Amino acid sequence: MSTPNGFPQHSRVCLTRSVEGGAVQDLQAKKAGKAAKKEAGGDGAPPKIGTPISETLKFLPEELKANMKIRSITPRPPRKPRLERAASLDEKSWRKWRRFRTSQESLTDPNETSSSNGSLQEASPSPPTRGRASPCNPCCQQDSLHSSPDALEASPGGKSKGGASDLGKRASEISSAFGGLLRGKGFAGGKPRLSQIMPARPLPPMELNVASHSLRTANRIDSDCLDYRHYSQHKFGRVSSSLSDSRLQGNGTLYDNCSTDSMKSTFSVLTPIRAKDVRSRSYLEGSLLASGALMGAEELSRYFPDRNMGIFVATWNMQGQKELPVNLDDFLLPTDPDFAQDMYVIGVQEGCPDRREWEIRLQETLGPHYVLLHSAAHGVLYLSVFIRRDLIWFCSEVEYATVTTRIVSQIKTKGALGISFTFFGTSFLFITSHFTSGDSKVNERKLDYNKTIQALTLPKNVPDTNPYRSSSSDVTTRFDEVFWFGDFNFRLNKDRETVDSILNQHPDTDVSKLLVYDQLTSEMSQGSIFKGFQEADIHFRPSYKFDIGKDSYDSTSKQRTPSYTDRVVFRSRYKDDIQAVKYSSCPVIRTSDHRPVFALFRVRVRPGRDNIPLAAGLFDRDLYLIGIRRRATRELLKRRERKDQRSSSICSIS
Repeated sequence: MSTPNGFPQHSRVCLTRSVEGGAVQDLQAKKAGKAAKKEAGGDGAPPKIGTPISETLKFLPEELKANMKIRSITPRPPRKPRLERAASLDEKSWRKWRRFRTSQESLTDPNETSSSNGSLQEASPSPPTRGRASPCNPCCQQDSLHSSPDALEASPGGKSKGGASDLGKRASEISSAFGGLLRGKGFAGGKPRLSQIMPARPLPPMELNVASHSLRTANRIDSDCLDYRHYSQHKFGRVSSSLSDSRLQGNGTLYDNCSTDSMKSTFSVLTPIRAKDVRSRSYLEGSLLASGALMGAEELSRYFPDRNMGIFVATWNMQGQKELPVNLDDFLLPTDPDFAQDMYVIGVQEGCPDRREWEIRLQETLGPHYVLLHSAAHGVLYLSVFIRRDLIWFCSEVEYATVTTRIVSQIKTKGALGISFTFFGTSFLFITSHFTSGDSKVNERKLDYNKTIQALTLPKNVPDTNPYRSSSSDVTTRFDEVFWFGDFNFRLNKDRETVDSILNQHPDTDVSKLLVYDQLTSEMSQGSIFKGFQEADIHFRPSYKFDIGKDSYDSTSKQRTPSYTDRVVFRSRYKDDIQAVKYSSCPVIRTSDHRPVFALFRVRVRPGRDNIPLAAGLFDRDLYLIGIRRRATRELLKRRERKDQRSSSICSIS
């Protein structure tokens, strides 16, 4: 079998074209073919299969022989026919990728003729595929993939012809070439090319999950917990087992396969508990370092890796006003620290008549993340302790006691109120007091202090964490961390004119000249009151006495001297357990003649034992529901007001 041009099919002759144009070369080749037929014989019979190359060249004209370079090659057996096959998914995907690649290569093609086959030939330097001979001349290397005899056959009219089998073969060759690209083979060819386009960031992993959308959505991690793993690894080198799972990264959803979705969805960011640990766990006999102890070191490290918690302590003399501030955010949630605290303790003197309303307002301001652990009252002294709802399980039973310092009065306006409990292994005592008023009654105030530390009977049922360092005559020695705050009524030993001149000459943060005349600072330095207590540096103006609703001090006929009557002091059994972070007042609340005073602390917490009376998650549920309902109602009202303002329009006639 021979080609229309008269050449044997099993022979390959490489022709080197002359320097003339390609079109002229093709025309000459056609004429030479016709002349060869005539010289071979009138019948135009082609040479036989076994005819050598030298005999074959006899049929070519002399002018064509001059432009030919002959190089013999080893013939190969004829190609076996192949069955048709449909393109696979990989080939279909590759075709889409090839179209994108072709458009990219056209940017660097000097002739702007970058065909898909030509670009593939240059992009794949891999050796020829199985069943093909390598090109024998550099000119053949410049030809595209479809120019080889295996890719297509030349028709008498000069057009290519090929069936579905050729397309299948071409697809297989292209697929093998593309596989070489994927295996990291370099690009050949001298043309400058653009570098391979890489994504700016790693592509997200494919989620092969057959679980329902609601199940995966319910298991999504809150955004405020996503950085816990990195923070714990960087600072403490320990991460909870569930947080160490790499599947928590990415979209914050646990997923593995359909057999584990139902199990993983119940864990979220909590540490999984093994069944054998639950079997051996006992709440009756706790161990300080037990692996499963509720108050133990493992549980403490999981919630507080650095074993420090934030506490907000505030005091405010409300002057018995019925009107409460419209907004308590500036008081309870100052903007200076970025994060809210773990515990909020608020003491009030001369509280409003409706104590329940005051507590609801506190709950409404703190929101659903906090619950009221305990609240107590002694006359018009109120004390409320709020804690994060996640930490309610690590508190012991809450105990409280009161002391009255003014027996004559029917209304208990002066005295002390204390609340105590143990959190993990650290015992806390919070005392709010209202001492005797008067500029010169320093001794009476010291008597109030001494009576309080002796008569306050705490703790009652909760055991002392360190009884060897306790004293029966001083309640403050029976607890690890003690915070005492209230209206102590200590004044400045200076006349009003001098104090006003100092306040006018110096900014708000520089009050060192005023503190020289402070009675409490002087008595504490002498050790006559608040023994072992400390106070953070004061950088705010005196909190007493203001005109109600104004920022000016007493303008009545009494002309009371501004003083630091509202204070927060603290003490600890262990050195450096309490660190003051902020100590300030809240000048925007003007419903009383006192300004609220608050302090932020970082307190070290130690692990404890399970054999103490536990609160077992007890909190004021009714207060929680009322506060959250009001919070939601307030937000809805704000949205409605904003919507009404946008929808309303004012027409003016000029």
